Amino acid sequence: MTTAQHKIGSGFGEKSTADDVLTGLDLGGKLAIVTGGYSGLGLEATRALTKAGARVVVPARRADAAREAVAGLPGVEVDELDLGDLESVRGFAERFLGSGRGIDFMIDNAGIMACPETRVGPGWEAQFATNHLGHFALVNRLWPAIEPGGARVVSVSSRAHHFSGMRWDDVQWSHGYDKWEAYGQAKTANVLFTVHLDRLAADRGVRAFALHPGGIITPLQRHLPKAEMVERGWINEEGNPLNPEGFKTPRQGAATEVWAATSPQLDGMGGVYLEDCDIAEPAPADGERVGVKSWATDPEQAARLWKLSAELTGVDAFAG
Repeated sequence: MTTAQHKIGSGFGEKSTADDVLTGLDLGGKLAIVTGGYSGLGLEATRALTKAGARVVVPARRADAAREAVAGLPGVEVDELDLGDLESVRGFAERFLGSGRGIDFMIDNAGIMACPETRVGPGWEAQFATNHLGHFALVNRLWPAIEPGGARVVSVSSRAHHFSGMRWDDVQWSHGYDKWEAYGQAKTANVLFTVHLDRLAADRGVRAFALHPGGIITPLQRHLPKAEMVERGWINEEGNPLNPEGFKTPRQGAATEVWAATSPQLDGMGGVYLEDCDIAEPAPADGERVGVKSWATDPEQAARLWKLSAELTGVDAFAG
């Protein structure tokens, strides 16, 4: 089977920053929505996009903290959104649609990682619900505002999708919860979402991408005990990275999502997984965690996940 998962030689790489990939681009008149755009990679993406002239809407579960974080950035507005609460998703979407504005870049950046077993909504596993279902519902509800003929939807996945494909027999982890495998399934879902969305939306000129941002120490690690991060070799007992060169800075980590949203190099493409500001290669058979696993780009699984997600959330902009 042929695949579009091959590098295009973008000229950027793992050390490129969000500002680097926007060099020479004028985003004046463009509007982006960046979920979680007030912390970690999201804040750096917001900063870079506004520097290039875009307006950015930041939906935030902690709206007061978000307003404080983006204070001083031009053209940024904050609104309330809890991705784990479908009524909150509906409320945000209705408020935005009521403004009559169009969306040029939709960056699904917010997420949680390796949290203790937590249930949200009607008992859904929190990582799958927040990282995938909340964004699925949000994009579908905002679909009338996503600009035809050029808009992009970008889903921040992770190399952690290697940890697990979709657990079709127990998607909600009703038994045997494993925080890392649950995170892996949620990140696989992020990729599958863009694969099917791109198939549905490409004829309208809307393209979708998923990506691995790189290894970065950010608030995403808030659920991890210090001892576990020490054991994994990420930090020392003082809390400092053991191998600083092995981690990206937040500005480097934000580069791939910003590149995915804006780069002319991706014109005419979509439904692919990116890393280090380029299209990723298929994952090697030796198990090394690089590239993209076939289970994350399988169009049949992508269609199956879309159907399940629409049933769970009650939202499907493409139904009928």
